[in-house]
Formats: sequence, structure tokens, C-alpha cells
Amino acid sequence: MSFPQTAAARGTATPAPDAPAPYPRRWYTLGVLCLSLLVIVVDTTIVNVAIPTLAASLDAGSGALAWIVDSYTLVFAALLLPAGSLGDRYGRRRALSAGMLVFGAGSLGAALSGTAAQLIAARAVMGAGAALIMPATLALLTAVFTDPAERARAVGLWSAVSGLGVAIGPTAGGWLLQHFSWGAIFLVNVPVVAAALAGAAFLVPASSAPHRPPLDAAGTVLAVAGLGALTYAVIQAGEDGWATTGTLARFAAAAVLLAAFGYSQVRAAAPMLDLSLFRDGRFTAAVASVTVMFFGLAGVTFVLTQIYQFVLGYSPLQAGVRALPGALALAAASPLGTRVAARFGIRAAITAGMLTAAAGLAWFATADGGSGYGHYVVASVLLSAGIGLTMSPATQSSLSALPPAKTGIGSAVSNTSRNLGTVLGVALVGSIAATVYSGRMPAGPAGESVGAAAGIARHLPGPSAAALRDTAAAAFVHGADLGVLVTAAAVLGTAALVARHLPGRR
Repeated sequence: MSFPQTAAARGTATPAPDAPAPYPRRWYTLGVLCLSLLVIVVDTTIVNVAIPTLAASLDAGSGALAWIVDSYTLVFAALLLPAGSLGDRYGRRRALSAGMLVFGAGSLGAALSGTAAQLIAARAVMGAGAALIMPATLALLTAVFTDPAERARAVGLWSAVSGLGVAIGPTAGGWLLQHFSWGAIFLVNVPVVAAALAGAAFLVPASSAPHRPPLDAAGTVLAVAGLGALTYAVIQAGEDGWATTGTLARFAAAAVLLAAFGYSQVRAAAPMLDLSLFRDGRFTAAVASVTVMFFGLAGVTFVLTQIYQFVLGYSPLQAGVRALPGALALAAASPLGTRVAARFGIRAAITAGMLTAAAGLAWFATADGGSGYGHYVVASVLLSAGIGLTMSPATQSSLSALPPAKTGIGSAVSNTSRNLGTVLGVALVGSIAATVYSGRMPAGPAGESVGAAAGIARHLPGPSAAALRDTAAAAFVHGADLGVLVTAAAVLGTAALVARHLPGRR
């Protein structure tokens, strides 16, 4: 990837005389930052297409499969805030390099895992590395791009890479599974990590906050515990039931921990999460819009890769290739979102994106057991296009509300919400799908997962196998529809918040 090195080469305005001089290799720096971002974002969805393979290879049930997906994004989300503070305090390039080393070690451990528990643990290590990387990339971008026009374009590219990584994960995973064992979907990260480390050493300048913030140990512990308890409660609700005593107790514990975290941040002299940021309607609405969009994308991707393989009978590679139209729609819509915001205002761009995504989610929710690929690809393209329209304007809006000293922690807040949306999207949509599916299937092992039903069907006589497959397909699709419908309602509700609080064209 080649980037021009000067604002003049791009035809942009010269920064004001009192603005910091632009970093001469900033476009090459952006290339390194985008590569670092791409590898960690791809891993939020690349494992989805491997779910059937992992279920068979590691004898993993539905709960274990959800944790294999969510252990990465949960730790990623829970550690983003303290990781942003560490980058501000000790240097963002150091945080980026340290994160790449941890992520690479976790990837190697995941590739060599022999049990579901080992894979869950390795994915958690990968999440810790990713938490150091993501806020550092956005904070470094903000530091090296001092011209507002150039920064807006750089944020647009950063946002496009972020969304594209989520969308192309299933395709990349499908290709690797077609040619190699499942460990390859993690082992492929190692050479990318090596390239990013080399690029960071030569092309990324040192950067830190003007004033080093103190570390908030109590806030870190409470944030990790609260988010972990919430995710655990949602995942287990799919297996134990949503109204059982155990489920209600877990949700209550999560609420207490998260409330304690909020109280600790209000009382702290130097809080890890500056809650005053949310007094700015632009910041709050922008963060909320990104959260629900990634909630929808992660939840749909989680169930859709299973529908493609278990219900429609595609191989991992075929399922991954069929996810490409959504990825292309997101890539095409991301730069369009920046242009729409420049011409019609941030509110118009984000609202249009959210309404487009809601239309895609609503269309998805009309599927039944007989729906084919054409139905799902329309839903996927609409959802992805809506996310592309939303991401760049929302990211720019949240960044513009932050003072320079808080870019690291502010970007960590924004990215925490993004990853929290991903975690809860997988947990909630997957949990609703599993609950409805189990309730509609006959008692016994067939109720464990749609994959179990497909496996049992292969050993039954022709008519019995066909009947069980049809029942399993209809039950799983109905559960997925309900989960996606909940997501559509959340997107529409947030669109109303955006219309109220984000500025119009002016």
C-alpha cells in the first residue's frame, strides 16, 4: 500500500501556522496502524466459520462454542479502558508493540490447543493483546494527523478497515479451513504480527499523553468482573433458561459489579473512565450508534455462518465466500459515509446508515426453514452497507468531542463500546437462538445444537433423517430470527437517540 507523504500531494489545506508540524511519514504510519488493526478485528469473526469443525474436533457444546467466540472479545472489551490508560502513560508505540507480542503468543497457543478449555484460554490471551493494540492505533492516528481534513480521511480508512476486518473474517476462515486444519485460522496471525512489529519500529513515532494518568487498579478489577459477569449471565441463560433463579442471580451480580464500577469512577480523583465524556450528546450518541451496529453485525455473523453450513449445507469455504457481498458492501459504504456527513451532516449520515441496517435486520428476521441464500445475502448487504455509512462519521464525531490529552482513553471508551457490542451480540443473539432451538427440538442429545441434530440425522434412515433435519433447520432459523429482531429494535431505538443529539448539517 502506497501513500503520499505530504498534504500538498493530497491536495489538502495547509495546517494553521500554530498547528504542530505533520509527521512526514504519516501515511505510511497509517498503513502499519491499519495492518495492526486488521489482524485483531478479523479474529473477532474468523472463528465463526469454524464453529462446526470445532464442535466436532473438540467435542464442544453450544456453551463452549459461545465462549470460544466470546472469550476473545470479552477480554478485549474488558481491558480496553485500562489498556488505553497504559498507552497514554507509558507510550502508545510501546503499547502497540507489547500488544502485538501478546496477541502473537496467544495465537500460537490457540493453534496448538487440544481441548475447548485450552482454546478458550488462548483466545483470552489474544484478547488481552488486542486490547493494547486498538486504542493505541487510534490515539497514534490522532497524534500524527494534525490537519483536520487529513485526519477525517485517515479516520475513514481506519473505520473501513475495522468494519471490513469483521466482515471478511468468515471468508478468510473458510479458505484456511478448506486447505489446512482449524489451527491455521490462528497460526496465520504470526507472520502478520511480525510484519506489524517491524513496521512499528521504523514507521510509527513515539507518542504519549501530555500528562501521565495514574493507574486505576480498583476500576480495572471492577470493569473486568462486571463485564465478565454480564456476558456469563447472557450465555448461561441460553442453556439454563432466562427466568431461572440462577440466571436472575447472575444478572443481579453483574448489575452490582457494574454499578460499583460506575461509583468508583465517580469517586476516583483520576478515573479510568471519565463519565463526564457522556455529558456531550455527540459523544454519547456516536458511541451508542457504533455499539448497536457491531451488536447486530456480530450477532448476525454468529448465526448466519451456522445457517450457511448446518441449514443450507455449504462447506466452510463456500460459507465464507458467500459472506463476501456483505464485506464488499461495507467497504464501498465506508468512504460514502464520510462524503454524506460532509455534505448533509453527521446526523443525516448516521441516521441513514442505522435505518439501512435496521431494514436488513428486519428482512433477515422474515426467514424460515426454507429460505435460501438469496434471502440472507440481501439482509447481509443492507446491514453491512448501513454499518459502513455509520462507522466513520460516528468515530469522527466521538473523537471531535475529546481534548488531546484524552485521545487514548477516549478512543478506548469508543472501542470498548464497539467490542462490548460484539460480545453481547454473539452472547444474546446466540443465546436466544439456542433457547428457541432447544425448546422446539425433541428431548435428548438432538437438542444440544443444530450441529448435533445434523450429526444424528446422518445415522438415521432416509425419511427420519430428512424429518429431523427439517425440524432442526426450522427451529434454529426461528430462534435466529427472534434474536435478530431484538437487534433491529435496538438499532431503531438508537437511531432516535442519534436524531435527537447529533448535530445536523451545520
